[in-house]
Amino acid sequence: MKKWTAGVLAAMMLAGCGANEKTAIETSGEGKKELQEVSIMLDWYPNAVHSFLYVADEKGYFKEEGIDLDIQFPADPTDPIKLAASGQVTLGITYQPDVIVARTEQGVGVKSVGAIVREPLNRVVSLEESNIQSPKDLEGKTVGYTGIPLNESIVQTMVKEDGGDASKVELIDIGFELNSTLVSKKADAVVGAYINHEVPLLEFEGYPTNNIDLTDYGVPSFYELIAVTSDKTWEEESELIEAFWRAAEKGFDDMEANPDEALQILMDNQDAANFPLEEKVEKESMDILLPMMASDEGFGYQEEKPWADTANWMKESGLIKKDPNVEELFVNMPE
Repeated sequence: MKKWTAGVLAAMMLAGCGANEKTAIETSGEGKKELQEVSIMLDWYPNAVHSFLYVADEKGYFKEEGIDLDIQFPADPTDPIKLAASGQVTLGITYQPDVIVARTEQGVGVKSVGAIVREPLNRVVSLEESNIQSPKDLEGKTVGYTGIPLNESIVQTMVKEDGGDASKVELIDIGFELNSTLVSKKADAVVGAYINHEVPLLEFEGYPTNNIDLTDYGVPSFYELIAVTSDKTWEEESELIEAFWRAAEKGFDDMEANPDEALQILMDNQDAANFPLEEKVEKESMDILLPMMASDEGFGYQEEKPWADTANWMKESGLIKKDPNVEELFVNMPE
């Protein structure tokens, strides 16, 4: 469900529109109260991982913080980081490696303000009947990937770490046709499939799978999904973003405490016309996601190590050439 960030720098030339327009609403006994608009662009259509936003919105947590939340969907997978970096949305939900590339290689002033999913969801997935148990088993096999250099490097690292020869693995670009590629047997395995989406969906449709965790074979445990903003927006609107995060954390706390309620709120807010949800799959997805989203330091808290480890691995893999300034890549909300 993602595509390598390309051409982000060009998109920064676009004139940013106001991300924080004010909206007047009626409040009981108070007349009109001004809310500041915060726009957030999802990484994809609404699914289980976004439930905390819809819960917080429905329960009024954003309004309590003086925020009128505008949830937007991307026309292209690169839109969230591009539009957040250019100030056309306040926040975008995107991927940690993409931020490292944008900031380090392209000089784009974008940073993460919160970790949403704290470890990779990406897996190397195969049908159970293929009997692929470890990366070395991919030798002599065809692996479909979603057309981004990151996934190529993931496969190469995993096979090498497992004692195999990565040159014996045939990689083919399959776009986003992950499940159909496996079912039709156009590839023996795919990378870029998510443990919380493609895997349970395949199982739901009657196709048992095997999947391999990237972090078991040399790939660092990066943050799968993060919320990003531009340096300029952070400088000018940090208090508003902090208010957003307080409301978002309440939404996650409720999602964690009552996942069935959160699931129902999500189902009520799905984009059924473009991305209809299967409730059973989303329930399983939420069960997988909750422990991967929680942090003892608070929802969204970021550690330096995943940033440094991921950047170092990306440089070793040739995905970036420059040494990143890790301190510029992220900020944490004040306690």
